[in-house]
Amino acid sequence: MNRNRNEQGVTIDAATCRDLDRALRLEWLETNGRGGFASGTVAGPNTRRYHALLLIARRPPIERFVLVNHLEEWIDLNGHLIPLSTNLYPGAVHPTGYASCTGFSSDPWPTWTYQCGSGFLQREILCIHGRDVVLVRWTLLAGGQQSAVLRMRPMLSGRDYHHTHHENPALSATVSEGNGWVSWRPYPNVPAVRAFHAGTYHHGPDWFRHVQFPVEQERGLDHEEDWWSPGEFELPIATDRPQTVILTTEQADSLDPASLLKQERARRAKLRRPTSSFDRLTAQVWRASDSFLVERGVGYTVLAGYPWFTDWGRDTFISLPGLCLVTGRYDQARRIIESYATHVSEGLIPNRFPDAGATPEYNSIDASLWFIHAVDRYLAYTGDERHVRLVAWPAVQQILDGYRRGTRYQIRMDRDGLIAGGTSGAQLTWMDAKVGDWVVTPRHGKPVEIQALWIRALDVGRRLAERFGEPAYAARCRRERELAVKSFRQKFWYEAGGYLYDVVDGAEGADASIRPNQLYVLALCPDVISKEQAKRILTVVTDHLLTPVGLRTLSPVDPRYRPRYEGGVVERDGAYHQGTVWPFLLGPFVTAWLNVFGRSAKSKAKARSFLNGLTAHLHAACIGQVSEIFDGDPPHDPRGCPAQAWSVAEPLRVLIEELGRRR
Repeated sequence: MNRNRNEQGVTIDAATCRDLDRALRLEWLETNGRGGFASGTVAGPNTRRYHALLLIARRPPIERFVLVNHLEEWIDLNGHLIPLSTNLYPGAVHPTGYASCTGFSSDPWPTWTYQCGSGFLQREILCIHGRDVVLVRWTLLAGGQQSAVLRMRPMLSGRDYHHTHHENPALSATVSEGNGWVSWRPYPNVPAVRAFHAGTYHHGPDWFRHVQFPVEQERGLDHEEDWWSPGEFELPIATDRPQTVILTTEQADSLDPASLLKQERARRAKLRRPTSSFDRLTAQVWRASDSFLVERGVGYTVLAGYPWFTDWGRDTFISLPGLCLVTGRYDQARRIIESYATHVSEGLIPNRFPDAGATPEYNSIDASLWFIHAVDRYLAYTGDERHVRLVAWPAVQQILDGYRRGTRYQIRMDRDGLIAGGTSGAQLTWMDAKVGDWVVTPRHGKPVEIQALWIRALDVGRRLAERFGEPAYAARCRRERELAVKSFRQKFWYEAGGYLYDVVDGAEGADASIRPNQLYVLALCPDVISKEQAKRILTVVTDHLLTPVGLRTLSPVDPRYRPRYEGGVVERDGAYHQGTVWPFLLGPFVTAWLNVFGRSAKSKAKARSFLNGLTAHLHAACIGQVSEIFDGDPPHDPRGCPAQAWSVAEPLRVLIEELGRRR
């Protein structure tokens, strides 16, 4: 594999592209800033139910539907058909376009080259930002074949993106045509698909049955689908005449592919411009950060991960400093804060906005505290007192007061000044795996990272109250912080182990599990413990939890440790926080390291080395992105979502804010 790791993107060589097993594990992702996206594999076949060309969010960023699943493509050289596409069927691979692929590049969007007779063909796929528009473009490269005919059949479904589609009599095979466009609407409750083209369309409906999704099979889920193909396009192509097909739900009379390409190329060039002086990893995650910022109504939010997550409050505000502040996207940061501030209820911000757009869920003990932290960081970066005072400060006070009074799920400030919470059947911290009624890591009581966030939130409350002329409120925050710190020091230090308890005052007493949550004390409020204690904690965490791609969620010496994240839903959720590695935890680990050992050149070099394993990973799963999780044991195979917001945001934050230059 040719790993070109600079700001020009990632390239995959011919040998890798033609190695079907390997190329099936390499994914690409295009996003449109509305919750919609296009994605697939470098090899060509869809291996997930979420792989598609035109996948839209009907109410951005939710209600996502797969409309166009795939394109079946051939080059016709005087009657000799050379396939470009590849599909997986039971016991068969057909056609075998991957065998003609000579390379893949992620820059400026997913681009393949294929050998076609005496020449080469280039194929590009891109989403247009802010619109439900996807372009597929084919170009004969100079120096070989002068002309050919591209034959292409679109594969449609029209389904919720979590589901699979099967042959059924309810599908409508009707077609509408106009000047340079053709439209299909398989089902009345989904948007019509319109294809703009400069060729000939021949209507001839057919079903492509039993398409296989091997990744879904590995996950213990339904892994077979039927696609409906309405007809075939013939597109003459020449070295001086590329062909573009535009797939969209927009009902325009015409769309200009040249103008759309120019517009999107300029947008991406502007996005990439600040990265010219960055190292390879920083440049790549900077570019990846754009994928997760999406519309929600008139505001913005953060999609937690592709392909299946929507926006989660916890993920949004852990990610906001890395996605928005170190990258200078201050307007988007402000609009995200405003969006969530309007949804504060009983002192809590939403933990999740469901796919169906129903009432937000508030089952989180930490999302609201992360909101306060993000507001503080936003003010530090922007100095925007006006918006913070008008919108964010009232929300901050509602959260602090809500925790003081007590709110949902018995979340409350206890007499000792610490935050307690938890009810039967509820998972409130970020370690939130649940299967049926089984809460894998309940952590009821007083979790260690919640105390760090609370102590931090009280400090933010004090400083904002002083800034906005509310001395009585500031004094209250100061007193409560002093009490919380005193209680924390008395209850959380585990001398025999040389680290912090993970949870205290729970039903089973103090929990001495070696987990990474204690890092947030060192990262957010390092004054709470002594420097000697902090060094002992980092020694334990490094010895038990640190891997080249993130931190384990549980020590391998623990009998509950699960080395692999694999199998069906029960097996996977049972391993999710029981040893599985999370790369976003490198953020607090690096910050903690620098808080403890200082910010000398030597200390920064050591801290930077903890991120080195991510550089290779950018070329090993979803090209240019960072996966949600990895196996706890070597070789630490990537798992979960292939593109995760906080997996990108936290490494980017420390690369710029802690180890590099601040914008």
